[in-house]
Amino acid sequence: MASLNKVLLIGRLGKDPVILNFENGTKKMSVTIATTETYHDSKGNLVQNTEWHNLVSFGDIANDIAEKKRNYIKGDLVYVEGKLRHRQYVDSMNITRYITEIFVDKMMKLNNTITDNQFSSYYKYGNKQNGNDTPDNKMP
Repeated sequence: MASLNKVLLIGRLGKDPVILNFENGTKKMSVTIATTETYHDSKGNLVQNTEWHNLVSFGDIANDIAEKKRNYIKGDLVYVEGKLRHRQYVDSMNITRYITEIFVDKMMKLNNTITDNQFSSYYKYGNKQNGNDTPDNKMP
């Protein structure tokens, strides 16, 4: 039976990417991204739910960021494709920690002139007018 582990995210970087250099020359990029879901609850109140995701990448993306061929900074709106990974480690206090990360395959900066309101209005799903889960208007 076939399976698929694919993650697609669009959100804002929570910090500047950090590059870690290993002795063998390999580079690892790590950064966090925030995605925010906005909706109205049953009482009509606007609710925003922000999720934070840990991103890591090795290879071309990490090398390009380290060599300043790609420039990402805190607050950038980015598109990310990758796969979900779970791992555990034992910290310095001998406590087992669990972490979920997105192993990034593709990462692209989006136009920062798109506001969060324009972005969230573009991705309204469950549109009753067209009866399906597709965006209900065009990007400005």
